[in-house]
Parts: sequence; C-alpha cells; structure tokens
Amino acid sequence: MAEPPVSIEQLNRLYGPHPNYAPPGGWERAGARAPDKLVKTHCSFCGMQCGIQLKVLDNQVVGFEPWEEFPFNRGMLCPKGVKRYLQGAHPDRLLQPLLRTGSGFSPISYEAALDLTARRLAEIKDKYGPDAIAIYGGASMITEKTYVLGKFARVAIGTKHIDYNGRLCMVSAGTAYKLTFGIDRATNPWTDLAKAQVVLAAGSNVADCAPITTHYLWQCREAGGKLIVVDPRMTPITRNADLYLPVRPGTDLALCLSMLHVLVRDGMTDERYIADHTTGFGAVRDSVRDWTPERAAQITGVPPGNIEKAAQWLGRAERAMGIHARGIEHHSKGVENCLAMINLFLATGNLGREGAGCMMITGQGNGQGGREHGQKADQLPGMRLITDPEARRHVAGVWGIDEKELPGPGLSAVEIMEAIHRGEIKALFSICFNPLVSLPDAGFTREALAKLEFFGVIDFFLSETAHFADVVFAGSMHEEDEGVICSAEGRVQKINKAVDPPGAARSDARIICDLAAKLGRGQYFRFASTREIYDELRRASQGGIADYYGITWERVERELGVFWPCPAEDHPGTPRLFEGGRFWHADGKAHFQVTEWRAGGDPIDADYPVYLTTGRVVSHYLSGTQTRRIGPLVEQYPEPKLELHPRLAAKYGIAEGDWVKITTRRSEVVAQATVVGTIRPDTVFLPYHWPGRRSANRLTHRTLDPRSKIPEYKASACRLEKVAPPADLREMRREETGWFGSEADLGPNSPSTTPSGPAGPFGSPEVRR
Repeated sequence: MAEPPVSIEQLNRLYGPHPNYAPPGGWERAGARAPDKLVKTHCSFCGMQCGIQLKVLDNQVVGFEPWEEFPFNRGMLCPKGVKRYLQGAHPDRLLQPLLRTGSGFSPISYEAALDLTARRLAEIKDKYGPDAIAIYGGASMITEKTYVLGKFARVAIGTKHIDYNGRLCMVSAGTAYKLTFGIDRATNPWTDLAKAQVVLAAGSNVADCAPITTHYLWQCREAGGKLIVVDPRMTPITRNADLYLPVRPGTDLALCLSMLHVLVRDGMTDERYIADHTTGFGAVRDSVRDWTPERAAQITGVPPGNIEKAAQWLGRAERAMGIHARGIEHHSKGVENCLAMINLFLATGNLGREGAGCMMITGQGNGQGGREHGQKADQLPGMRLITDPEARRHVAGVWGIDEKELPGPGLSAVEIMEAIHRGEIKALFSICFNPLVSLPDAGFTREALAKLEFFGVIDFFLSETAHFADVVFAGSMHEEDEGVICSAEGRVQKINKAVDPPGAARSDARIICDLAAKLGRGQYFRFASTREIYDELRRASQGGIADYYGITWERVERELGVFWPCPAEDHPGTPRLFEGGRFWHADGKAHFQVTEWRAGGDPIDADYPVYLTTGRVVSHYLSGTQTRRIGPLVEQYPEPKLELHPRLAAKYGIAEGDWVKITTRRSEVVAQATVVGTIRPDTVFLPYHWPGRRSANRLTHRTLDPRSKIPEYKASACRLEKVAPPADLREMRREETGWFGSEADLGPNSPSTTPSGPAGPFGSPEVRR
C-alpha cells in the first residue's frame, strides 16, 4: 500500500463527508408518528456524557427528548448533543465491509473480510514477530469494547503495541495525578464547583469544549464565588471572570510556580495539612524560592500584580477548586504543568472536601473509562501497571493464560507512528481513531501510513485515515451498543442500545471477538454479548485502582451512575476522592512533586515570530469525522478560521476575511482570517477539526512530553503572510468539508437522497435522506 486507491475527491464523492440535515425519511415522517420508544442513554461526544433520550421509529433514531432526571445535565445539551441524532442513519454510513482494490474500495462479505484480515496479520506475525503489529483504539467507545480490544492485542495477537487516541487528550493529567495522588481521576463531582469560593480554570475552554460545565461555574459565581481564567484567548467564560491571566502559550508552568512562591512568601500554605497528609513539600518550597511574580511576568506576559492577586485569592479561600484541560496538558511539559497546578491546591489544603479539589476535564466521551481497562500502552484492566507482577498474575488468571504470555509495555500513539515510519511496525489495526487528522505533523503520518504492509480499520464512517486501509469493517455507532462509559467526573454510566446496526455492519466487539477466533484464539473470546464482557471486566478490575467490581449494569441504571472505585455491590461508590485526607499511595499520603521550568520544543525566533495554538470550536468534535457530516453543525462553523488580534493583523496588513498563509517549520496552511480582540497580540489560533490542506496538524510538531508522551499541540512557532484566495477554493472545500455539488455527486450509501430546502454553507442545497 502506498496511497489511497483513488483520488481524495473521488473517495469523498462516494463516502463523504456529506452534510445531513434531516432524520431518516425526512421531517414529515419523523413527525407523523409517535416514536416506537424513547431510549435513555448518553451523548456520543464529549466527556460530560450528558443524559439524553433518543426517539426511535422503525429501528432508526429520528430525534431526541431531554432527559431532565439525569443529575449531571438535567436535560441541558450543547449544539452537538442537540444534533447528534442526525448521524444515526446518515447517507455516509458504512453498511458493509470494504476491500481496497485498484479502482477504489469494493464491498466484501463479513466472513471474507475476517479471513483476509486474520491471514495477513498471521503472516506478518510469523514473518516479523507479534510486535510488528500495532493496535490503535479509541476513547469514545463503550468501556467493554476498550477492554476487549486490550485483551485482543495481548492475547490474540500477543503484541505489546496498543495505544489509543486518548493519548492525545488526558495522559499528561493522568500521569501527574498518579504521581501525586496515586490515582488517575477527577477528585470531585462537578456539583462541588458550585460550592467553591474560588475556581481557577487553566487552559479550560469549557464553553466550547464542555459547555454544560459552564452551568456549574455560573452557580459558583451566583453564590459569590470568584472565577480566575488562565488562557492565551479570552474564551467565552472569561466574560464573567473576576480575573483573567492571558499567558503566552507554553508558559503555564512559570505562572503556577510563581503563584506557589507567593503562597509560601505570604504564609498562606496550610502547614498542618501538609504535615499530616503529604510528603515532599520541603523540596517543592525550595524550588519556587526564586520564582517571583516579576520573573514569571517576563516569561508569561501576565502582570506581576495579577499573579499575586490570583495566588492571594486562592490562599485566602476556605474552599478552592481548580479545573484544567488541554490548554495546560498539550505541551512537552504537560505533566509538569499539571503537577505545578496540583501543588497549589495541596499546599493550601484544598482537597478531599466539598468545594475543594483539583480536577482534570476529560475531553472524549469515554476518555476516562477508555484508559482504565487495558487499551493504554502501559496499563492492564483496573488501571493496573502492566509491569506490576501482582497485576500481571491477577489479569492473566482472569483471562486464563500464563502470566508469561502477557507482553510488556508498548509504544504510545505517536511513537507507534514513528516506528511504522522506521519500518519496525509492519501492520496496524485501528478502531475509531483518525490519526491522519489528529496526530501532529500530518505529513509525517501520511508517509508512515503509506509504508504499512497491512492496515485494517473498524469504523462507521470512512475517515480520512481509512482511505489508506486494505480492509474496512463496518462497525457500530454509539446508539447500537450496550455497555458503560465513565464520565469526566468519574461516574460510570449506562449506554443503552437504541437500534440495531444497519445492513452488514456489526458490533465492534463482535468483530474483535470473531477476528480473535479466526486467529485461533477464540477460546479466550467466547462472549455472547457486551454484558458478558463487562462481567469479566469487573473481575479483572477487582482490587485494582479503578475497581468496578461492585458496579453492575442494573445498579448503574437504578442509581443513574456509580462513581468508582466501588469494590463491592453494597459499597456506595466514591464521588469525592481523598475525604479524610487519605490518598492512594501505599503510605496514604499525597506526594508533592518538584517541577522545573524548561522551554517548549518549537521556540519562536526571527523566522517564526508568532505563537500558534490549536483547539476546538463548539460545533465540532475531535477530527470532525462525525460533526463534519451533521449539516447544522457544519453551517455553524463550516471551515477553519484563523483568529488573530487587531494589532497583529495590522502588522501584516490583514483584514477580516483575508486569506492568510500560516507557515511552521513543517508545513503551511491557508485559512481565512477572523480578527478578534480576544486573543494575545503575539498568538494566533486555528481549530483542528478539518483534514487536507487546511488541517491544523500539518503545522504542529511531534515533540512529546517525556513522561506522558503527549504531543505539544498548544505551542508552535509560525509566521504569517497575507495571500490571494486559493484558485482551487471549491476543490479545497470539497476535499475538507464535504459535498456541495449535484445529486450525481452522491455516493452509493445514500439511496433516495434528494437535494431540497434552503442553501447549505457553500451555496448548495441541503442533503435530504
């Protein structure tokens, strides 16, 4: 395999993205009859995992109703949640497995797809060894699938190389929490935010990325609490902030070090709490001695007085909370950023109480559960380290294999792609992961994919990465599975099946188990349902950090979620960690960690003088594989725009709507400018949800945090140039965003599709099913 079998334009004509604007059968059909049933489940997008009721008619999802009883969102939904039902019976939906041919992709039977995939994987394993095969997983799947995928990699293939797209999201935070607390989970339920007197939100654009979280912040503000926002951009929550700290990209660590300096200098640390419940504070205190606000101001660009004010508000509060997300985690020192922020709350005794804690905001739908049970490179089920002899013995016993058969820790997601590029990994099997759009330095990723000897994919839409595949299995969507997920706050929740997979599509878990059988390891995968997978998961997690043993499906539905760890069915669950001051390390204490300042991996200079940072917009999700197919979300934000400050725009002669070429040390991208006063004058922002020639990840670099292996998405050096509109703009938009041509452009997966209705985002008719 070297390139996609036909042009990208041809593939997009056939498989999308095509924006869909109506439920199956159109609005008249959806409104003519009452639904057959309402299915209580959860949103398919971000880590908030809001409750929602799906309306089902003739085995198709045709709409939704609010689920006001669900305690997290009480019926509230963001734009993505409101429109998620439009992907269910989408014209682009893969209905059967596909085989790569010389003229594109051709339908193939399910059995033939299994046979071919098993044969090629076995051949490569026999020729090069099991570690020549890598597995990519996803963090939006139900936990049962992530569990069985990890077991498949280690038992059916025998490879150590399995990782997941959550590596691009939560791992810096998870690493820091395990180092400090001994456990990788948000410390408090979200309701505690409303009880805090001060909330420090660092790198957390919750209005766009986790909108329902804003509800809890406003409750805090209405009760008299103060909100401090740390971000290079004035994201929407900043409009209601009491203090805004506009850090330069990549300098959050210096800010936190200086805030701790002020807390120590002014005697605002909780010495009794530190003595009773922590270790290592002396070294941390010494490490911040020289981090005066004046020194930090030179690095961060934040005035010294505001650094002092933020620290003093935090130090004087009886109850303070921190929330952080990708803005401080997507860095080559992302672990240090998180550790330094945690140190602020440990030093002031703000943990283990109502309204007191420091919480990561999980980005993906099951980003928490997806890393707990075995698809992360270094972990076995229960959040057990794969290098721990006792953990290996326990899991091997549950799986019925010899402990010696278990491989050791493997490479992370970016490292897997680098090993493919070097020729060390020859085959890749991937599910619900679109690395061509989501990994940094997309040109490098494209080159790596072209070197694979075999590439198999499971997905429900043909992603940009799947264009390179040899075999594509038509998998299952969120509403076609039954199982659990774990939300950002640590609440295990139930996903209820609403409809069956259409056509020859299959449950992802069924595909994995059937493939294991074809590889001669079926005796370890005799699961008749995801329920049986979950029952084994409970036993595999028993006694681990992420202990699910006491969490049954019935209990989750009855109690509307159960917080782990929960070691027994009569255990109440653990909504708030560390109550009573006991942590998960063997000594029961939290371990302060010294953090040292260092520069990022792509510094600005005379040739690349502007900071580039990347992130989300409210109407799109991750690589856009789903949201770029939902018409109303596409219309809300149809293509990537470059945000820049008026002063920076004036320097380059750029006005609103002008086309700008953004160049980094790796590549260049052309995008239209939007001139805003809500970003630092030395920084530009580009959202990353699009593929092709305007993919933000053509520009980002592969510098990794040495401990978490997360890429440094949030700080790249770039230069800007005003340019003429692209001569092939129509073709560019077709490649990146989807269909806007005639009915003849539509693919074979969209029978009886008729353009009608008002104009779409680029002057084309809306697509109607």
